[in-house]
Amino acid sequence: MTETTKKQMQVEKRIRRRNLNERSVEGVLLVCASISVISVLFISFFIFQRGLPLFKIISPAKFLFGTDWAPTRDPNPGYGVLPFIAGSLYVTLGSLVLAVPLGIFTAVFMAEIADKRIVDLMRGVVQLLAGIPSVIYGFFGVIVVSKFIRNTFGGNGFSMLSGSIILAIMVLPTIINITEVTLTSLPKGIKEGSLALGATRWQTIVKVQIPAAKSGIIAGVVLGMGRALGETMAVLMVAGNAPIMPKGPLSMVRTLTMNIVTDMGYASGDHLTALFTTSIVLFLFILILNLSVNLIKGKEEDQG
Repeated sequence: MTETTKKQMQVEKRIRRRNLNERSVEGVLLVCASISVISVLFISFFIFQRGLPLFKIISPAKFLFGTDWAPTRDPNPGYGVLPFIAGSLYVTLGSLVLAVPLGIFTAVFMAEIADKRIVDLMRGVVQLLAGIPSVIYGFFGVIVVSKFIRNTFGGNGFSMLSGSIILAIMVLPTIINITEVTLTSLPKGIKEGSLALGATRWQTIVKVQIPAAKSGIIAGVVLGMGRALGETMAVLMVAGNAPIMPKGPLSMVRTLTMNIVTDMGYASGDHLTALFTTSIVLFLFILILNLSVNLIKGKEEDQG
């Protein structure tokens, strides 16, 4: 066997070993992806299996648009979740109204204006905000936010406004982090070209960089909205947890997640089934939200 033949055999062995390693890694990744998909399918099947039987005793329209929630009343229990749907939407949208401008402006400041020391400090603060347990936010809301609203606007302080403020603080890290990463990842030529054409730094940020980073900003807002829709503990502590139709920012409110947590401990029979049906509504909200965002991003990419 010549020296050349030996080298060729060694090269072939290395190639086979590399291909085997690559196939092994691909197999592991495929298994992980499959587990994720299967988990979602199992969860979906579970909540639909447990929740859909409620529609044998009440129509979907009465469930979704009814305002009477009295599942333990005998006779004629009520299973209307419209107040909780409205509460979830109001609290979530209120938190986004507060958090989105503040989060975007903070991310712009960190990405384009602040020096490195300030940016490092602010990143640490943002990461700390992201790591604080929701119950701590709830305590802060009870002691500070609710008291401020009670003394300033009246009422008992436990309201939709309190919940929106607490949720806004909680979703800020998501919006700030994703927006900052998106802005710093933009090609430098975009900024330099705008400045070279005579635009000021502020004009470049507002009219060039933010529009160019729109898809990332939307992704951050959507993730923040998903966090707000699914949050329970902090909102439970500050929003009043009243199963009534909200009438204004100072009205007490109960969200879909709050309703599930509040009643799960003692629910049974049709009452328990109604809670699973409530989780279906929440699941569909998140699903529609994600599909809508993907559709919007797809249209932007097609137009681009």
